[in-house]
Amino acid sequence: MKIVIIGLGTIGRTILKNLSDEDHTITIIDEDKAKVENLIEKYDVFGVVGNGACLDIQKEANMEDADLAIVLTDSDELNVFACLVAKKIGVKNTIARVRNPDYRKQIIAMKDDLGIAMIVNPEREMANEIFNIINLPSVAQIEHFAKGRVSLVEVVAEKGCSLVGETLITLGKKLQTRVLICAVQRGDEVIIPSGNFRIEEGDRIHFTSEARKLGDFLAETNLVKSPFKNIMIVGGGRIGYYLADALSRKKYAVKLLETDPEKAEELAELLPRVTVVCGNGTQHDILIEEGIEAMDAFVALTDIDEENMIVSMFANKKKVKKSIAQIKSADLFGMLDELGINNTVSPKHIVAGRIIGYIRALANTVGSNVLTMYQLVNDQVEALEFSAKRQEYFYDRPLKDLKIKKNCLVACIIRENETIIPDGNSEIRLGDNVVIVTTHKNFDDLNDVFE
Repeated sequence: MKIVIIGLGTIGRTILKNLSDEDHTITIIDEDKAKVENLIEKYDVFGVVGNGACLDIQKEANMEDADLAIVLTDSDELNVFACLVAKKIGVKNTIARVRNPDYRKQIIAMKDDLGIAMIVNPEREMANEIFNIINLPSVAQIEHFAKGRVSLVEVVAEKGCSLVGETLITLGKKLQTRVLICAVQRGDEVIIPSGNFRIEEGDRIHFTSEARKLGDFLAETNLVKSPFKNIMIVGGGRIGYYLADALSRKKYAVKLLETDPEKAEELAELLPRVTVVCGNGTQHDILIEEGIEAMDAFVALTDIDEENMIVSMFANKKKVKKSIAQIKSADLFGMLDELGINNTVSPKHIVAGRIIGYIRALANTVGSNVLTMYQLVNDQVEALEFSAKRQEYFYDRPLKDLKIKKNCLVACIIRENETIIPDGNSEIRLGDNVVIVTTHKNFDDLNDVFE
C-alpha cells in the first residue's frame, strides 16, 4: 500500500518503525527538516518538509493516489483539515489524531462527512486500557478477537496460583476450562511454548480463551482477585481525567492528585464524583496523608517516567493490590519486572498498535487476510486473526500433520457459532477465522504460517 505519515512525533516514528519492514511505499511529512532527513537516512522512505495540511505540500508528496494518510501532528484542527485536503485530492482513507475532549462528540458524528476513516485519541485509548486492567483485577492485559467472542489475556503467574510448576501438558489434564497458553515472557526472553514447557513464578503468560469462560479459568487457577473499590490516580492530565471519569461512572471511589492548583480546581468541577486533591502525588507525606495504604489500585500518570516508577514501587511497598505506571521510554522496559512493576502502559505503543492493526485490516481489501492484529510483549509478539477465505492445501487436515513454522502457534479457530481452542486433532476449514500468535513479523496471509 501507499501510505503517508504526517507528523513525526513519538507515535508517528513508532508507526514508521513498525511499517518499515513491510511491503509498503511510505512518504513522511513534517515541518522539522532535521527530523525528516534523519528518518530518510534510517528508513527507505520518501520525505517532504512542510505543513502537511497544505495542498501544495500534499501534492509535492504525490498523495493523490495514496491508500492511506495518517495525520498525527500536535494540532487537532490541523489534523482534521489535513484529512479534508487529503480526501479532496484523492487519498482513499485517512486517520486523524484528535485529543481535545471538547471535539470528541462532534468529530465522531461528522467523521463520515469529514472523510476520516479512523480517529485516534492517545489519552483516551490509554485510559481505556488502564480501566480494563482495574476492572479485571486478575489480568494484566486483555484484547479481543472475533467481535468479542475470543479473549487474548495476559496474567502473571504469582506465588500461590496453580499454574506455577506445571507443564502445559499437565495443565491440560488437570484443568476443566480449556485455554491455550500461546506466549510466555520470562525476564527479557519471549517463548512460544511447547507441551513440555514448565511455568515458573513471575512468568507473564498470554493465553487465548473463549470470552465467556475466562472467569471459570481464573477461578480454577486461583487467579481471581476480589473486586477493587478505592483507586488513587497521580496526575490530572488528559489521561487522568478520562480515567477518573470512567472509573467514577462505574461507582469506584476515586481520588485524583494534581499539583497545579488551577487545573485541580477545574478537574473538581468537571468530575463531581471524584475526590480531587491539590498536591504533589510524588511526595511521601502527601501519599500517606491521602491514604495510599487503603487503596486497591494506584495509577501513576505524571509526565516523568522515573517518577511514575518510584511512586509505583512505593505503592507496592505499601501493599496496594495493583499499581500501574505510565512508561514512555522503551529503554526502561527491561528493568521493570526486576523492580516489581508488573503493570505498565505506553501511549505510543497502544495507539501505534491500533493504527497498525487498522492498516493490516485495510490491506485485507488488497490481498491480505488479516482481520485483527495486536502487538504483545513490547512488540516482540504479534497476535493476528486471519480469514480462511480461499481454498488451501492445509484445510481439513489435523494440525498435528501440518508443518507449522517455528515460533508460530494456532491459538484459536472461530467457526460460525463455535469457538475452538485447538489441539493437534483440530482442523482449519474454509470460512473459518484463525488466530495465530507468532514472533515473526509481517505475516499477511494464513499461508505464511505453514512451511
